[in-house]
Amino acid sequence: MSFVKRKSTAIFALSAFRDLPADIWVLGVVSMLMDMSSELIHSLLPVFMATTLGASMTAIGLVEGAAEAAASITKVFSGALSDYFGKRKWLAGIGYGMAAFTKPVFAMATSIGWVFTARFADRIGKGIRGAPRDALVADIAPVKRRGAAYGLRQALDSIGAFIGPMAAMAFMVWLSNDIRSVLWISVIPAFLAAILLFIGVKEPAGNKADRRALKSLAFAARMPLRYWLVVAIGGVFTLARFSEAFLVLRAQGVGLPLGFVPAVLVVMNVAYTATAYPAGVAADRISERVLLILGLGMLAAADLVLAAAASFSAALTGAALWGIHMGLTQGLFAKLVADNAPTLLRGTAFGIYNLASGLALLLASVIAGMLWNCFGAPSAFLAGAAFAMLAMIGLLVVPSPSPSNKTHSGV
Repeated sequence: MSFVKRKSTAIFALSAFRDLPADIWVLGVVSMLMDMSSELIHSLLPVFMATTLGASMTAIGLVEGAAEAAASITKVFSGALSDYFGKRKWLAGIGYGMAAFTKPVFAMATSIGWVFTARFADRIGKGIRGAPRDALVADIAPVKRRGAAYGLRQALDSIGAFIGPMAAMAFMVWLSNDIRSVLWISVIPAFLAAILLFIGVKEPAGNKADRRALKSLAFAARMPLRYWLVVAIGGVFTLARFSEAFLVLRAQGVGLPLGFVPAVLVVMNVAYTATAYPAGVAADRISERVLLILGLGMLAAADLVLAAAASFSAALTGAALWGIHMGLTQGLFAKLVADNAPTLLRGTAFGIYNLASGLALLLASVIAGMLWNCFGAPSAFLAGAAFAMLAMIGLLVVPSPSPSNKTHSGV
């Protein structure tokens, strides 16, 4: 019987894979190219700030958290604008273009202020593109393949996220650990991503504008209760998951050589890639609560391993568990937002969700940086594990965030 179930699941996954429209694949490749660029930078930036620029852990936590919070705040407005105009592609394109133009600033940075400015602007670009792109996936994908569509986009995104750090390692060896020169290389895939979006993705003809979305904050009242439950759970999840910059610094702190520090994000994103699409397909078939609890368990395990790590191999194990957690949960949350939001306010819904998650990430990263400075690295990861376990308890007692079978078509 179990063999029959496994075969049925495999056939379903293959069918979902084949049924996805070409534009979903293009959006995934665009995400992959931009993540190659961003993660090449991100894999080296914490060490660059801590060593070359002499930044403290608190300052690094503030830079990382504030940048992500800025992205999340921007997503509210970009999502609402995409609903207002009924157009998503051009807003996503502006975001990708803005991110591409910020990449050279990292290589030219001479102070933490430069890095903060570049990181802030780069994340604003991410904020502009994020909600319209996520809503565009839902607009393009068949309803019954929505989990698979988000899983595929996340998987391609995370492929870029491990190619970037691998390239960083290769170029660090080739260029004798010259971080600035390696950072310049990130410019190429960033501009390719922006160009591909404009020439390779078509806006669905059926999108309708909802100009009420920007006239009043009353649009929030038209979101169903289940949507707000998804937002609340996502915020608690993010409190338990601070910036991946701390994973990189943890590995360096337990002996990983400078040139191989990007291996942390390679390992994390390989695990993320391997998990994201299967988890997306599973989200179309089984209880979301099961996947969320499993994801939290992986995050708690990752934090505990990283807290106890005494070697870089242990740190890499923790990074792999962290990646599995991301694969299990990130595409799933996107599906939950799309499933529980009114169709005409889908961009706004993604914006609000990302705002809540971004503010939680800012708080989590600042707290982690302060704990690291005051009590050492293990304290930051133990705090993350505690938040993950609290979130797991919450999931066991609150109602399921999964929607009813009917689709929201209006407001």
